[in-house]
Amino acid sequence: MLKQRGGRTPEGYWTCEAAERNKQPILTVLQELLTEPARVLEIASGTGQHAVHFATSLPHLNWQPTEPDADLIASTNARCIDSGLTNLARCLPLNVEEADWPAGPWDAIFNANMIHVAPPSATLGLFRGAGQVLAPQGLLLTYGPYRRDGAYHSDGDQQFDATLKATNPGWGLRDLSWIRSVAADHGLILSREIPMPANNFMLVFTRNAAG
Repeated sequence: MLKQRGGRTPEGYWTCEAAERNKQPILTVLQELLTEPARVLEIASGTGQHAVHFATSLPHLNWQPTEPDADLIASTNARCIDSGLTNLARCLPLNVEEADWPAGPWDAIFNANMIHVAPPSATLGLFRGAGQVLAPQGLLLTYGPYRRDGAYHSDGDQQFDATLKATNPGWGLRDLSWIRSVAADHGLILSREIPMPANNFMLVFTRNAAG
């Protein structure tokens, strides 16, 4: 869906308007949450717009993008190379539902706009993997739209959910109660819900020291 809704830049990169719009609001939150040197694993990096923007603005972070789609991996790697950033690694292939994640421990894991455009098994894989490779007290940060107790935050969210389900019955806005339960199953506690533009939220999960 990302490539269907996006396009190519003159340089040949895949690009996404939503990523361009939300990269600065997300960066503002990351600047608050990730103040110390850290290893950050990005799940479903997509076009690489986020990876380059965040690694540029947060030089104290070592940023590792991952992505399952070969075309998007190539786009991200082209952006990485052209950026010249030394704290931005080449994108690794990763399907969150598979067990072979990049070796941790990772201080933080970041994932934007995947949970609602993937089957529930992808969310299960995200939290299972995070519970395995995050450092104790490490953070999992997920950005996107969610439902709360079965309700939508706006009519627009409800219409968006219907469009997603019409595109793929396995897609759709997930309920926070379900996500919180899945997280707890893997030793992750929802510690903050940060409102973002356009009825999105940054969810901050902390891994239990004993997890």
